[in-house]
Amino acid sequence: MRFAAFFLDGAARAYRHRPTFSKLVLVFAASGGGLVAYADARAEVAAESPGVAPKKKVVVLGTGWAGTTFVKNIDSSSYDVQVISPRNYFAFTPLLPSVTCGTVEPRSIVEPIRKIITKKGGEIKFWEAECFKIDPENKKVYCRSDIGTNLEGNGEFLVDYDYLVIAVGARANTFNTPGVVEHCHFLKEVEDAQKIRRSVMDCFERATLPDLDEEERKRTLHFVVVGGGPTGVEFAAELHDFVSEDLAKLYPTIQDLVKITVIEHGEHILTMFDKRISKFAEEKFQRDGIELKTGFKVVKVSDKTITMENALHGESSVPYGMAVWSTGIGTRPVILDFMKQIGQGNRRALATDEWLRVRECENVCAIGDCATMSQRKVMEDIMEIFRFADKDNSGTLTVKEIQDVLEDICIRYPQVELYLKNKQMSDIVDLIKASKGDVKKEALELNIEEFKNALANVDSLVKNLPATAQVAAQQGNYLARCFNRMKDSEEKPEGPQRITKMGRHRFLPFSYKHFGQFAPLGGEQTAAQLPGDWISIGHSTQWLWYSIYASKQVSWRTRALVISDWTRRFIFGRDSSRI
Repeated sequence: MRFAAFFLDGAARAYRHRPTFSKLVLVFAASGGGLVAYADARAEVAAESPGVAPKKKVVVLGTGWAGTTFVKNIDSSSYDVQVISPRNYFAFTPLLPSVTCGTVEPRSIVEPIRKIITKKGGEIKFWEAECFKIDPENKKVYCRSDIGTNLEGNGEFLVDYDYLVIAVGARANTFNTPGVVEHCHFLKEVEDAQKIRRSVMDCFERATLPDLDEEERKRTLHFVVVGGGPTGVEFAAELHDFVSEDLAKLYPTIQDLVKITVIEHGEHILTMFDKRISKFAEEKFQRDGIELKTGFKVVKVSDKTITMENALHGESSVPYGMAVWSTGIGTRPVILDFMKQIGQGNRRALATDEWLRVRECENVCAIGDCATMSQRKVMEDIMEIFRFADKDNSGTLTVKEIQDVLEDICIRYPQVELYLKNKQMSDIVDLIKASKGDVKKEALELNIEEFKNALANVDSLVKNLPATAQVAAQQGNYLARCFNRMKDSEEKPEGPQRITKMGRHRFLPFSYKHFGQFAPLGGEQTAAQLPGDWISIGHSTQWLWYSIYASKQVSWRTRALVISDWTRRFIFGRDSSRI
């Protein structure tokens, strides 16, 4: 009893001297000598100081590459940042294929989001829940938690916002193919990689059972990858190495029955890479015995067969033991509903402007795989651009008038600069000269129709950004910088001159810088396509890939774990358990 009285007295003093301390309800059970404390979570937020304007509330949906990078870089002392996600960690997704075969352990590629928040000083709040509805009119998001329930028992709660950052990512795209959801594995999350790992081992263990005939063993050990993109190709390569380097020693009687097949709808795999890389990958897979079925479209999946069709061979079916579906990304239901609300119902992803703001929506930004930046076309604004450049309202443009506004035009419409580089032209004057014929530069003068004719093909270089971790991370970093400079930019805008209005844009538009991409092909060989048309293929590139991926981990802890996993794999081999 004396101990309880001492504890109660100490708690009371702490409460009196710490007005922001959470309220405590203390229950003392005399018979058992136990002490139970219940903290009221509603009292965890300190009251705002009198006379100080409350911080604007920024709600972030998602803890993937885009959302986590934004949270890591935003000035949380200037905003009330609240993060909502169904997973309480960030996952280094480029290494997911390595998790499927035990090359890297799951714990090595994840970082708890609360650790990241703690490094920011603990000012950011996190709730493990899923957003299932966005109400932009009332600036609220509806969320549901699987780990806690409210008074109604459904775990739902509301969160209001001043600014909303949507970074929920995407889901696997099945193209409504029958049987895919029921019978195929996906490779989007850490849990997916763990399921694949268990399934691979299940197939090998099942194939050793005494009551199976030869055909059934072959079917069980036929691993099919649908999709010849980077994820599908890397998984096929990882699986081949796992089988040939590790499982062949553990299952010597069935190693010759293993078959790996990659099915790709296009004519080649890795079509987003340089043709040299695509050709090398196909030749290496052929040498490794990985079967490539290019030009085939999967139309149906059952529990034991995959049915596909080809323009030359028609429809055919192949038996399989395990299938991984990796054919691209689709839109999450909450985003589909949101797009219908704001008049974007006919799109595959949220449309944003060049500042990553959702079109037709106030104070809502979208980054990562759930969104697509919709670059303004030059020909949509050609009249305004002409008037913007024609400072003397003469109805024609001189060389000086064009040069005076060229920088702002290239910033606002980056496809102009891309087109000039593609045509090996130094500036827009060369482009106009080419369209008018051989005229002297100083004598150059053109009207609106000639201006239109010169820029007619510029918009052909407008392309959507790829759905990659590299793009998402750069978007998160850019958006955080915009938020951090929000107040300063009102007085000192840094963007280009406005075309249709007076003044300058507050920020420079988002500009993606491509730093290259890697395609691990197994056998300690990796292909890399780096800026400047630099193609590197071979063993040395594998170590470049290792070093870059290790350096991109979010903490020293995960870097050390990844390096440890790779070292263990070289010395002891991969773990062949289901755990």
